[in-house]
Order: sequence, then C-alpha cells, then structure tokens
Amino acid sequence: MGAVSDDPYLWLEAVEDEEALGWVRERNARTTALFAAGEQFTELEDRLLAMLDADERIPLPGRRGKFLYNFWRDAQHTRGLWRRTSPEEYRKDEPDWDVLIDLDALSDAEDENWVWAGASVFRPDQHRALVELSRGGADAGVVREFDMATRTFIDPEDGGFYLPEAKSSVSWIDPDTVYVGTDFGEGSLTESGYPRIAKRWRRGTALADAETVFEGRAADISISAGFDRTPGFERHYVSRSTDFFNHEIYIQRADGSLEQLDTPSDAGESWYKSWLFVRTKSPWDVGGNQFPTGALLAIDFDSFLAGERDFDILFLPDAHTSLYQYTWTENHVLLVTLSDVQTKLFVVTPGTDGWTTVPLTDAPEMASTSVLTVDPLESGDEFMLTSSGFTNPTTLLAGSVGADLVAIKQQPHYFDAEGVVTEQFFAQSLDGTMIPYFVVRQANATGPTLLGGYGGFEVSRTPGYNGSNGIGWLSRGGISVTANIRGGGEYGPEWHTQAQKAGRHKVYEDFAAVATDLVTRGITTPDQLGAVGGSNGGLLMGVMLTQYPKLFGALVCQVPLLDMKRYHLLLAGASWVAEYGDPDDPAEWDFIKQYSPYQNVARDADYPPILLTTSTRDDRVHPGHARKMAARLEKYGHRVWYYENIEGGHGGASNNAQMAFQSALIYEFLWDRLNPRARVSPPQG
Repeated sequence: MGAVSDDPYLWLEAVEDEEALGWVRERNARTTALFAAGEQFTELEDRLLAMLDADERIPLPGRRGKFLYNFWRDAQHTRGLWRRTSPEEYRKDEPDWDVLIDLDALSDAEDENWVWAGASVFRPDQHRALVELSRGGADAGVVREFDMATRTFIDPEDGGFYLPEAKSSVSWIDPDTVYVGTDFGEGSLTESGYPRIAKRWRRGTALADAETVFEGRAADISISAGFDRTPGFERHYVSRSTDFFNHEIYIQRADGSLEQLDTPSDAGESWYKSWLFVRTKSPWDVGGNQFPTGALLAIDFDSFLAGERDFDILFLPDAHTSLYQYTWTENHVLLVTLSDVQTKLFVVTPGTDGWTTVPLTDAPEMASTSVLTVDPLESGDEFMLTSSGFTNPTTLLAGSVGADLVAIKQQPHYFDAEGVVTEQFFAQSLDGTMIPYFVVRQANATGPTLLGGYGGFEVSRTPGYNGSNGIGWLSRGGISVTANIRGGGEYGPEWHTQAQKAGRHKVYEDFAAVATDLVTRGITTPDQLGAVGGSNGGLLMGVMLTQYPKLFGALVCQVPLLDMKRYHLLLAGASWVAEYGDPDDPAEWDFIKQYSPYQNVARDADYPPILLTTSTRDDRVHPGHARKMAARLEKYGHRVWYYENIEGGHGGASNNAQMAFQSALIYEFLWDRLNPRARVSPPQG
C-alpha cells in the first residue's frame, strides 16, 4: 500500500463526506465570485450554451441496419433524447425522428438524475435494447432492458434483464440470453473495479444462477465475453485484459472449450467473416517474417487457427505515417492514415490475386477526416465520413465504395474565422525528437496563447473544429495551439510506448519544448502563454506547474491525476499501472516520484496561477487528486483556484448548461490571467 502517514489532506479523498464537501463549496464560491460573475461572463456562457443547444448542429448517427440512431440534447431536452430514423429521412434538412427514450421525462418520472451511457440493440430485429443509465454521469451505471415497440422498460419481475449500479459489461447472444460481467458479490471485481468474471445469463433465471464462462484474476483489468452473430461466421469469444495495453482473446471451439488466439498480447485483433486482422504494437517475428510496430496484417481466420501464419500486409508505417483507423464495409476495408498528423484515406480490397489498395478520396489539409459509421452486414458498401479543421466546421459526407461522396450535413460556423489561419510547426525536444504542433491565429498575430496537450494512452490529438474554443478564445484575439507530444499515437504505437513508465519524462520535455518554441518564434511570451489539459492531460498540467513554472502565465488542470503515490489505490487507478508504473515497486517509484505533482509542490517556488476543476461524481479519476493539490497549494500560499461540479462524471459535466458554465469559467480565468488589461482584482482571504 502507498504511504499515507505524511499526507495531511487524506480526508479530502472522502468523496461525499460533509466536511470535504463543505471545503469544496467554499472554494467553488470563491472561484465563481471572481471569474463567473459579471456581464462578460454571462454573455460568454450564453453564447456557449446557445451553440451547444443549437438545432443546426449535425446529429451524428450510428448505423444499425435500416436505422440511424442518435442521442441528442438541446434547450428543451437538457438530459437528452434517444431516437432513430431511416437513412433516407436523415438526409432531409429536418428529419422526422422517432423518439425512443426522453431522458428528461424519465428522470422526472423516476426522480433520478439519469445521464445517458449508451445502448446495445439486438440485431437484426432491433426490437429490444440493453440501455445503460448512470446517476450524475459516473462510469458505473444501471442496465435495463427496453422494448423498442412499446417504448417501455421491461420489469425484471416480467423477465426483463436488469443490472444494478456497477461498472458492468453486457451483450446479446440471442433474444433470451446475454453475456454479462458485473458486481456479482465479494471477489467478483478486479482491483480496478471492473468485472473479473464473465457469465452467460438466461432470461427468467436469477443473476446469481448465471453460468460462469470465464474467470480472470483480481490483478487483471477486466474480463468480458461476446458473440459475433455474423451469419455463417458465428463466434463466441472471451477477452481478458491483463493490463491496460495487454490482453488475451479466446475463441470458443465447437465442443465449448476455449482456444487462445496466438497473437501478441499487445496487438489489436479484429475479425470479419473469414478474415482475421492483427495490428502490431511491437515488432512481431512470425511465420519466418518480422513485422514492424504499427503494421496491419490479414489472414484467413480458420487457417490461422489451424496453424497457418502466412499474413498479408495491408499497411506498413514509415517515419511520417501511421495507421489511424480501419473498418470494414461489406466487401472492402477503409483505411485512414496520419501523415505528420494529417489524414489520408484508402480503400483496400481482397481478391483472388491478393489485396489491392487505392485512394478513397482527397482529404483537406490541416484537417481530420475519419469514418463515422458503417454496417457491413446490412448496409453493403455504404459509409459516412466526417471532416473538419480548426476553423472549418464538421462536414458529414455519405457515399459507397466506387461512387462519389456527397455532403449531406454541414455544421454552421459558431465564430468568425475570417483571416484565421492554421499553421504547423515542429519543436525540437530535449533528446532531439521533432514534435509537431498546430497554431491557429490571425495571420502573424502574437499575444495571449492557449496550449493544449494530452500525451498518453496512444491518444492522438488531430485537427478538428472546436466551437467553444473559437467563441471563448479565438474570437477575443487569442491564439490556440495543439501539441502532438509523445505518449499519444500520432506516429503510431512507438510514439506512445517510448513514453511509458520510465520514459514518461519525454511527455513533459516535449510539451516544454513546444512552449519554448512558441516563445522563440515570437508568437507569445511566457507571461501570455497558458496551457490546459484534462485527465492524463491534467497530470501534464501538474508537471508543468511544478517542473516548468517559468514557461507559463497560467494553467488549467481538469479532472487530473496528481498524487502519483496513491493513484493506483483510487477508483480505476490500478488499471493504469502499465502506463505510469507501480508506486509500490521501489524501482518504479524512483522515476514516478521525480515528476509526481502532489509530492513535488514546493513552498518557496514561484508558480503561475492555476485553476483546478473536477467532478464529485467522477468515478474514474478520483476528485481527491484535485482537492488535495488545491489544499497543498493554498497552504503554501500559491495562486490557486478550485471548482468542483457535483455532477458530470469524468467528463466534468452532465448536460449542456454545465458544459457551458465550465467552459466559460475556464476561458474567463485564462483571459484574465494572460491578458493584464482584462485582469480583475485578486480574491481576498
């Protein structure tokens, strides 16, 4: 167990303790009184909320056969509507939506603070759904079976599937059977709080009587089971995640036994009909060949199970290009690649003479284009794409392989981008690696600059339209910067893996290099440079505060990890040991302690002002991280402000109004701190 005896703020980890909540309310009041009051804040908040509630937004759909499904929030439906329509109807300017669940009405009727968490619809009939609802936006949710014809939930007393609040996984096998992983009682969850046991549960039987299919270990991340219902290619399977980046896949044989797929534990596997795909995340020697990190390979599934290892290569990376996305239509594979963080699209097709690759369509520069939705089993080779850039709102395109693409929806402009340009630069990190970053500004502008970054879990930061940033920052004359630092996936898996555990310092050196380069290029000054990040990006902000304070004029740290001595003991923290290391291992704590923000707060340092935000209902990253950091910074007399939303989960907000408020608060804080002419008086006491 991590040492806690020297932590005077451990009491703030008691999430709903009245003393802790009193501490939260006092600081919320202080922060909102300073930055969320006055005409300027109200005007900004109203503009942001109007954008979030606007009917002109694109209702991005998910396709299931003959229906397009969408979850929608607006001013009249603050909690949201789950609805569907036909592809033909969807193309109209004002589609006729069939509302399945009105979450506002349901919350009022049941006196619950329901937040939408998703639904699994039974295919192909689409007459039933397993709907997950969370209280206040937490990761843990309640699963309830929904009748699509009657628009009602099926009472468990009448045979409906129901799971109480937990971090569950559930999927259909047939209309009367599901695979389920949930909190079955003592010992049924992993140390990370996810299911350790997968069971087969039949309608009309007690959950306690469900048949165990697979049991993992307490130290695993999670266990789940599923069923591929593709006609002629039905497969039952089990997935065991041994850590965040390694897993085992088992296929059920005809006799009911399980056969483990002989693929690297860190690779990504998928299958469609007769094909098995493997995306390597480290070099793989197999079948007399060595495949590099980041390759996409294909082989006949049954041949692979029989011992064949003669893979076809569908994609090979190079120094500038990585695989970003791939997905099947009925007869083709759509590939999206990143070339220096800009997308290119291809169609890959199997044939009697092997696979052929041709361009799909041209993608605009300084933008991201990706596949939104396909349904290879019921929609042929049809697909949709979304494309957007920092100043170009999202366009939704529809087409079919071999046919022209048609723009069917266009998101409106939410801010005036006249004269705003997007540029890409490269900064040299401490070890010589060149780090790309995007700058969005009026041509040749200098001044208050907001730098964003993440740097973890192979998450790529690609160009995309952000109306909130445009309204709250660019419209004021601010400059916006996105850094593509290591730890992400912009250049493939190695861009991530070299920054894991003992290599974590590279994430922070990269971000500091971008900050320094912005000043060297004359785009901004340290006093006018701010930075923002959330979750793992919140850890990034904590390190910038404690290790690189002279580079920044202000920081915003959202739903962060900060106490890296105890992170693995809090909520889902144990699942991230493969990313950061184990603090209980002296050898690994030796490198973690070098950057852990909470342990590295110095009394006599000169830190830039920082705003820490979190959510009481975040059951992924514990709010204690932000609470304790704020308390320690306060104790040492540093400039710190704190805001905690009582709802919202890890996203920080559970509805559009809360999102608008928090965004306005962040932009007001940053503009005030980075623009001395706008600065308000410091708080008293």
